Amino acid sequence: MIRLVLVAAAALVMACGATAAAKLDATTVNNAQFDDSEAKGVSASVLKAEILLDRARFSPGLIDGRGTENFTKAIRAFQAANGLPPDGKLTRETWDKLAATSSSPALETYELTRKDVHGPFTKRIPARMERMARLRRLGYHNAVEKMAERFHVSEQLLKRLNPGVGFRKAGRKLLVPAVTRGDPPGGIANVEVDKSARQVRVLDASGKVLAVYPASIGSQEKPAPSGQAEVKRVVHNPTYHYDPAFAFKGVRTKRPFTIAAGPNNPVGLVWIDLSIESYGIHGTPDPAKIGKTFSHGCIRLTNWDAEDLAAGVQKGTKVVFTDEAVGSINQGAQ
Repeated sequence: MIRLVLVAAAALVMACGATAAAKLDATTVNNAQFDDSEAKGVSASVLKAEILLDRARFSPGLIDGRGTENFTKAIRAFQAANGLPPDGKLTRETWDKLAATSSSPALETYELTRKDVHGPFTKRIPARMERMARLRRLGYHNAVEKMAERFHVSEQLLKRLNPGVGFRKAGRKLLVPAVTRGDPPGGIANVEVDKSARQVRVLDASGKVLAVYPASIGSQEKPAPSGQAEVKRVVHNPTYHYDPAFAFKGVRTKRPFTIAAGPNNPVGLVWIDLSIESYGIHGTPDPAKIGKTFSHGCIRLTNWDAEDLAAGVQKGTKVVFTDEAVGSINQGAQ
């Protein structure tokens, strides 16, 4: 009997500990400190680190509070650019260096506006591209998706940060990641598309890293190009034109078609046109898949990273495709 009581008590302590560890509010996340434990699920310290990485333009992609592969790659890139051993682990030294990049709170309050909650939204979007072409706009499905993308966070985590808060009424206050990056990087000399690492790196003339983004880059069916290209132009809120010569798997029609603009358009909110015919760097309707799946040959980023890159490049900016990670990255990244 005593043994059963002790076991029950231990289970209660473990449950309470798990609940405390899983607590996610402004105080917990903003005051989070270095934690080298391998906690399962969402971690306040990982969430804070993701937000700091995002601000510093070492993008972890979709912010979800978990130590995903994109988070590890972002940490590794940050370490390499700051003279630390690039092992991809959130070490004490890495945490201290990352925390020193910004003193602003990781989470902040945002008040929903009428425009946020009233759309216009596109509630139903077909999976097949030729059917998408029947829609007048490829908008966000709802306010949750719109706010999640605005603050670079997964819809699941956004809801968890705001339990019981509806997203349909203007004036409601949300707790969101503070991901304002400031002015786009200036002095971009070239953009490196690392096919093996599935990353896009932005460098200045000295080789200093200005930004790093996770990317989906080509596939066996439609591989990304090699060599060098240039930026031809930047198109915001683009339409998507399908040529039957692309022969994408799953597209059954033999006729060309055009898909209307919108964040859920196949190329997202921005298209950076390259000098290689039909290739570009662009956004995506599904940020959770960036760096984890392949593309139709182009370079796919989250919408927010694609827009960030588009704000810094110009006509003639060099784009270099590499098949393996660059061995040396200059220190002093911002």
